[in-house]
Amino acid sequence: MTTSPSPDALASRDWAVEAEGLVKVFGTNRAVDGVDLRVATGTVYGVLGPNGAGKTTTISMLATLLRPDAGRARIFGHDVQRESQVVRQLIGVTGQYASVDETLSANENLMLFSRLLGLSPRAARRKTAELLEEFGLTEAAKRPLKNFSGGMRRRLDLAASLIAQPPLIFLDEPTTGLDPRTRAQMWETIRRLVATGSTVLLTTQYLDEADQLADRIAVIDRGRVVAEGTGDELKASVGTSSLHLRLGDQRDLDDARTAIERVLGVVPVASPEAARLTAPMADADRVADLLVTFRDEGIHLAEFSVQKPTLDEVFLTLTGHGVETDDEVGAAASDRDGHDLALEGSRA
Repeated sequence: MTTSPSPDALASRDWAVEAEGLVKVFGTNRAVDGVDLRVATGTVYGVLGPNGAGKTTTISMLATLLRPDAGRARIFGHDVQRESQVVRQLIGVTGQYASVDETLSANENLMLFSRLLGLSPRAARRKTAELLEEFGLTEAAKRPLKNFSGGMRRRLDLAASLIAQPPLIFLDEPTTGLDPRTRAQMWETIRRLVATGSTVLLTTQYLDEADQLADRIAVIDRGRVVAEGTGDELKASVGTSSLHLRLGDQRDLDDARTAIERVLGVVPVASPEAARLTAPMADADRVADLLVTFRDEGIHLAEFSVQKPTLDEVFLTLTGHGVETDDEVGAAASDRDGHDLALEGSRA
């Protein structure tokens, strides 16, 4: 059945995803606390954040698997609550945990999903062969999945989500736990998906992954979007350069921090256990003044460098903690609850 586009869809044809003020609460924990997102059609959009930040819960709401407690979202102009059936025809979802059947082979899994999606036996065989070839699984097609590596399972899971060739694909931390070679293969697959017309919304904990793949990035922390832009825009927001210091004596940490604030006019981020300081800089020439101050005050350095800022500095500056550290236990539990509910919704 063909559905005529709604006025909202016509007005939003350039946007694959529009979310306004999304909220999801589990008990006393606000797993998602007013998230706004706009994802342009034909792009890779990265949602970057630590464990428990609310990434999976946000994906579950956008994919119609969880009902928002507040806010609204549209997929290609279709409301995710009022038009959930239409939305489900437009999306593919690959979650953190494989949805494939471990008791079946790769070939049997893809045939099963193809038939469930309404393909004829002939079309299902053709699509299965195409996807096995695309994801480098042809030689292993008849092996039981229990003999597959983690990377092979992830590739098969992604292949299953592409059977219907959806225009929007949600990838929830697709490379977590993969070895570097398999991660690079997944990155190439994601680039090919966009090159052939799909839009990808990617959640990740990996800074380099967001930097390599995403046209735009939303940094999310404790259920809120704390920054949004291209990778270069986010890096520029913390200065044109980044100062990295390791002190010769950890006892000088407070004095060094005070000197940086006085000379450079910025607040450095400290790692006390390693006697390290990182600070954004708008003018690298001021480093000479800082070194003179350190010498005059008897502060000794073990390491010193000035680099272009990275997404690490962006996240540290915005949140005060690293992107790959676990968040508070309660927040992490909220995100896991969201994932469990999403699985229940997918079985319904």
